[in-house]
Amino acid sequence: MKKAVLENFEKVFGKNDKVKAYFAPGRVNLIGEHTDYNGGHVFPCALTIGTYGAAVKRDDNKIRFYSVNQDKRGVVETSLDDLKPSDEAGWTNYPKGVVWAFAKRGMNLDTGFDMVIYGNIPNGSGLSSSASLEVLTGFILRDLYGFEVSNQDIALIGQYSENNFNGCNCGIMDQFAAAMGKENNAIFLDTADLSFEYAPIALEGAKIIIANTNKKHKLTDSQYNARRSTCEAALAILQKSLDIKTLGDLSIEEFEANKHLLTDPDMQKKAKHAVYENQRTIEAVKALKAGDINHFGELMRQSHESLRDDYDVTGVELDTLAEEAWKIPGVIGSRMTGGGFGGCTVSIVKDEAIENFKKIVGENYKKKIGYDATFYTVEIGGGPEVI
Repeated sequence: MKKAVLENFEKVFGKNDKVKAYFAPGRVNLIGEHTDYNGGHVFPCALTIGTYGAAVKRDDNKIRFYSVNQDKRGVVETSLDDLKPSDEAGWTNYPKGVVWAFAKRGMNLDTGFDMVIYGNIPNGSGLSSSASLEVLTGFILRDLYGFEVSNQDIALIGQYSENNFNGCNCGIMDQFAAAMGKENNAIFLDTADLSFEYAPIALEGAKIIIANTNKKHKLTDSQYNARRSTCEAALAILQKSLDIKTLGDLSIEEFEANKHLLTDPDMQKKAKHAVYENQRTIEAVKALKAGDINHFGELMRQSHESLRDDYDVTGVELDTLAEEAWKIPGVIGSRMTGGGFGGCTVSIVKDEAIENFKKIVGENYKKKIGYDATFYTVEIGGGPEVI
């Protein structure tokens, strides 16, 4: 990938001795979905697949982007004086947004740059290609322009740009996982205060398998923002009677004692998911630390059922993948991961069951949905780096 991104840079922008290559990972969330904007806990890990980039500073105001994945679009050009989102800009709205967000923090670029990217995250899969690209851009800007900014700040800048430049009210999890990833560890993150710890993932005799529904989703246009608004409205009602800052502050007992305050049944279900999923995530990490991988798997199943029944973000494609996975001997746990409405499931599968899992789940998915799912065995990787 490094060789390919550098060769493409030379082909598109010409030879330049100062060009450097970079990488930022994608992520998968093992448990804790739609909790990150509700002040709850999440448990993502960075992957060894992600976004590769090659970049060099220019001596004028121009910024030129090129994606190997979207080569038909050719070079997309903008300038430091024209940092506005637009439909024509397509994928370049993500790196443009990061440049814009850096400037909002007083980190103004003195010149433009040329950048080529090449990702091996399946597009539209919900493994956070956008957050990976945002973190990659922030990391490149720090390296090229000498800005003093931590990896955690790069994550916050990426989230700010996605919220305010690209119009998707995502939480912090995706950017945080990409910026702070650590090999063979997941990140147990409290999104209320960004305190976190690394938790080793020792899957003796098992692997993490991602199954892609191949149904594209686009979070900005999806019902993601609507879910967030519903939870914010629920929080506002509960705050009239309870001293809480977020839904993540509530225990299950406190929620059950006060849920009658939420008279809209749909709102009550959405808030229930946010509270229960947060507690599930805390319990899941305890189970993992105790070496009880089977309980972790059972909590993954409960997570999916809550996302299906209470939060209503799964859809027939994700449900089929998860429900078929639960039937297979040797599957420790399986659930949807990411925003939902398409995208992927994440499963922990014993080594000896992997081939059977892919075959049976794949066949049954195609029979029901009409097209193939794609399976990936993934490794847990580190954060962004110069390569």
